[in-house]
Amino acid sequence: MSLYSTEHLNIKEWAEEDRPREKLLLKGKAALSDAELLGILIASGIQKLTAVDIGKIILQSVDGDLNRLARLTVKDLAKFKGIGDAKAITIVSALELGRRRKEAEIPERPRITCSKDCYEVLKPYLMDLPHEEFWVILLNRGNQVLRCERISSGGVSGTVADPKMIFKAALEYLASAIILSHNHPSGNLTPSQADKDLTKKMREAGRFLEIPVLDHLIFTDKKYLSFADEGLI
Repeated sequence: MSLYSTEHLNIKEWAEEDRPREKLLLKGKAALSDAELLGILIASGIQKLTAVDIGKIILQSVDGDLNRLARLTVKDLAKFKGIGDAKAITIVSALELGRRRKEAEIPERPRITCSKDCYEVLKPYLMDLPHEEFWVILLNRGNQVLRCERISSGGVSGTVADPKMIFKAALEYLASAIILSHNHPSGNLTPSQADKDLTKKMREAGRFLEIPVLDHLIFTDKKYLSFADEGLI
């Protein structure tokens, strides 16, 4: 029997965990089949066919081969029942993004081996700023940079760094260690008592969460101070 003539439930009538969008949120993108991912792009079905059913029909036409699917044009896809130009364009665009991602080179993550490496990583973010900002470098187990995250932005003479926000970022990106940093637009490299107190508090919190704080840099446009190098951490 053709899929076009089979009775189907509307996606809204499915169990919530079986609906593609909800399933992605609950179980992650890897839990979805190719047809379900295609169904999300198609967005809506037609009478007796859900968006996922239409996705299955399209995949059957290319024997489930995603490379063949990627070669279909907007005109090819628009021939399928329930697929107009707008939906066909959405599918073609998504597949083109996938192709470009596959071709793109994955840049090697910078690796932190010393305080100078931290300083170089932070330059694009903190150089020439007229006000203070607090940043954190998130590292993986190999001390490679996962990302640099701005925690706060303040005035000429100070900014507030909330430990909760710092570790929220670390937990969100599954960091194995972190490095703190803030800039002094004045060029003064002397750490304040507040800087020392915050570093101590962060070190203690990091030990509890098993996310060690490896260093705290005071950044200026010409040089820097490393708490680790100075024995302050």
